Amino acid sequence: MPYNRLDYVALASRAPEATADFLGRQLGLERRAVAAGKDGPKLVIFAVGQTQVAVFPLGHPLIDGSDKPGVHHIALAADDLARARKEVESVGLMAESGEETGLGSRRRFCLDPAFTAGIRTYLSEPLDLASSSSAHVERIDHLGVASADNEGGLLAFRDRLGCPLESQQTDMEVSIAVESFTSDKYGAVYHTRAPELVGGLRSWFVTVGDCELELLQDFDPDAGGTVRHGTPGNTRQDRGAISRFVESRGAGLHHIAFKTPDINKLLPALQRDGTDVIDHIGRPGSRRAMIGFVQPKSIGGVLVHFVER
Repeated sequence: MPYNRLDYVALASRAPEATADFLGRQLGLERRAVAAGKDGPKLVIFAVGQTQVAVFPLGHPLIDGSDKPGVHHIALAADDLARARKEVESVGLMAESGEETGLGSRRRFCLDPAFTAGIRTYLSEPLDLASSSSAHVERIDHLGVASADNEGGLLAFRDRLGCPLESQQTDMEVSIAVESFTSDKYGAVYHTRAPELVGGLRSWFVTVGDCELELLQDFDPDAGGTVRHGTPGNTRQDRGAISRFVESRGAGLHHIAFKTPDINKLLPALQRDGTDVIDHIGRPGSRRAMIGFVQPKSIGGVLVHFVER
């Protein structure tokens, strides 16, 4: 202990070559091939900062045969798996399964998601691949988690695995109505009504490796609003997207965000190169950043956005 080195992130894609082309050719990340399991064909993996991003086709055994695209799991580095299992079980994190051969022929075991707030987490012998970046991407900024229990996520990753809490944020959208009373004799009077809560999220950031897990939980379950897919988001839409993900798929990893030095240069370049983007310029996001999303359908169903700090 602690186990706070992020070894790799697994993406499940319905179009693996499109996802790989986006990461490699368009973002300029270094592409490698690694073994996957005992006898299967090699998979594509990309160095991103101090960790790796691996692209899996839907149905692959190392993503439990999942048929849903997105961020499937993370792997934390453990040099001694037998000792790691004893240590995590001693602090209340139970293993879901025994050891198996995973990515890069490394041994790994999965923690029970019931004890990690739905975040599918492996402890794995490290890949020990060199770090890398590109002109467009410096590292992973964060991994978004659709959370039903931020406290449970903090208990698992901070208190039991030793990942520090970076910051906490509450995102609120508030509607304020203003009435005006205008008279030709008495002039104008303005009256502001009490603010009305439209939607809210609580965002807690836990540092894992050189990025964060962003735990996103509904702030007000009575807040309304609909999601307009394929359009730039706002707090109400972000809240709706998270709550609907939890309702339909359960709590777990939701999106991957890459740190970029110039978001307003990158987003138009992606669009010109054939990748559909939701945000054509950066918009305000968490932690005083500018953010922009890519249309998931154009890159195999994986939800990706960029962050400029």
